[in-house]
Amino acid sequence: MSEPTACTTCCPARDAYCDRCDLLVGLPGLHVVGVERDPGGVQVTVESPPTARGCRSCGVIAASHGRRTVRLVDTPCFGAPTVVLWRKRTWECVEPSCPVGVFTEQDDQVARPRAMLTTRACRWVVEQLRREHASIAGLARQLATTWRTVWTSIRPILAGAADDEARFAGVTTLGVDEHLWHHVSPRKRGPKELTGMVDLNRDKDGRVHARLLDLVPGRSGTVYKTWLDQRGKAFKAHVEVATLDPFRGYKNAIDDKLADATAVLDAFHVVALAGHAVDEVRRRVQQETLGHRGRSGDPLYGIRNVLRCAAERLTGKQQARLDAAIAADERHDAVHVAWQCAQRVRAAYAHPDPSKGRQLAEQVVDGFPSCPIPEIARLGRTLRQWKDAFLAYFDTDRASNGGTEAINGLIELHRRIARGFRNRENYRLRMLLVGGGLTLDPPQV
Repeated sequence: MSEPTACTTCCPARDAYCDRCDLLVGLPGLHVVGVERDPGGVQVTVESPPTARGCRSCGVIAASHGRRTVRLVDTPCFGAPTVVLWRKRTWECVEPSCPVGVFTEQDDQVARPRAMLTTRACRWVVEQLRREHASIAGLARQLATTWRTVWTSIRPILAGAADDEARFAGVTTLGVDEHLWHHVSPRKRGPKELTGMVDLNRDKDGRVHARLLDLVPGRSGTVYKTWLDQRGKAFKAHVEVATLDPFRGYKNAIDDKLADATAVLDAFHVVALAGHAVDEVRRRVQQETLGHRGRSGDPLYGIRNVLRCAAERLTGKQQARLDAAIAADERHDAVHVAWQCAQRVRAAYAHPDPSKGRQLAEQVVDGFPSCPIPEIARLGRTLRQWKDAFLAYFDTDRASNGGTEAINGLIELHRRIARGFRNRENYRLRMLLVGGGLTLDPPQV
């Protein structure tokens, strides 16, 4: 390519910079001296204006030492991949005793030293990942570069934000849950399970804005305890409510490390346990009455989905099907009783008055363990073991682990978009970004 010159179409003077071209390209402190376009994309050549520069070490005015051209991938422009050629000025310190020698101009607003993407391209990639649920491979195609180039450019930005302990400040409601991040041998990628911690703070209107705080390998109380210890005493003292699923390891960690916090058992999982108990009763009665698993035409098998519905939401047709299936055999009454018990659990959570809901929940804890239906009795014993955490839902403004489950859904979405991950730290950084756990100020990216 020939030596770039100033724009002659827009500017009357051949050696002048074009303000309109500079405005269009929008790189602060740099001027456009050439634009080319070919089937591969747009190529923009820029440079800084001549200026005196002092040595960064001794301050002596340095002498010009020519230029060096740096190629930077920029955001797509006018539907085409864009490359910026930055003709960087170099200087030489004339002070004999100065150790600097030759140095090159740098501007973090344009690109960080040794960067392959411009600063705004990094910002664009981050926002596409966070807001538009894009994939790294897809963004690389739009930028006409490689996956490695894109990820290598933004990874230090994400890692720096992840290492900032300030992002853990102000957490009063803490959720915890586990998920699988891969399905191959643990010998290749380490533990399949990861424990995720989520900030479940509410805004002034009472709405939960879930924010992923961290992902650590393993699923145990020890993993949770270690993470809490790493956050320090101030963090633990600030947590008022800790939500969790019915997993004893996490409960032990909360009791040991968050002694002043109120543990709350997640409502969704309690209702799910009740629904599972109904399913178990239906299957047992099915075997006792017909001697085989449910088949098409069997009364109980025909209402398997009806039994998962709330009583007040049943249509007239569904209610008739339920009544007919229960009336088909007197031994089906056990299924009906189990379903009514599950409805009592749900009614406690659904009651608009928390104090009345708590009374219903206490009745469940007191009555279920003595139920003659073994599956419901087992459910009652489980709830009795978790009594304090079960009833705490009604004393904590209905705190739940729902926000944590929402974050898990977002994680699953991005794992599918990426078609799997092989590096756990890359997985953690990517999910912290999409889960809102990283604060990225514009100057940093």
